[in-house]
Amino acid sequence: MSDTTSPDTAADETPAEPPTLYGALRADTHGQTVLHATLDQYVKVVKAALDDGYEMCIDVTAVDYIAFPTRTLPDGITAERFEVVVNLLSLQAKSRVRIRVQVPGEEPKVPTLFDLYPGTEAMEREVYDMFGIVFDDHPDLTRILMPEDWEGHPLRKDDEIGAIPVQFSSAAPGRTDD
Repeated sequence: MSDTTSPDTAADETPAEPPTLYGALRADTHGQTVLHATLDQYVKVVKAALDDGYEMCIDVTAVDYIAFPTRTLPDGITAERFEVVVNLLSLQAKSRVRIRVQVPGEEPKVPTLFDLYPGTEAMEREVYDMFGIVFDDHPDLTRILMPEDWEGHPLRKDDEIGAIPVQFSSAAPGRTDD
């Protein structure tokens, strides 16, 4: 794994540059490497990780931070309403890396990872369906969990709570209602 982490500097010198990996700001959380990529860096960072041996994308998901706009992020990363989170795995190195990218609420859009990891096709559709985040150049960006005519995105924190009525056709066999 290539790393451009800067060494610590003495108190009288200029502060150390924040640690980076693949050009993205790097942090370690609970023993896992976390990269904070900008939207412009997103695909480049994922491609660099793939080239470095992270051969498996095990998850693409999102978070709606509408209620937490002042959460803590590294300097240089601006908090947005949504965050797309990608988890990559290197089987050879027995290592994981999490990539977090901020996505604006006004136009929630990120590039697809389908060309790099074809297995992300369904994961990106789920994020689109639940959060309304569009994945540019996705081969089939249609709903995957909700009915096609469903309005809204159920995991958005400001989405109306909806319900589908349960329809019972008859009592279960062998059951009597007394």
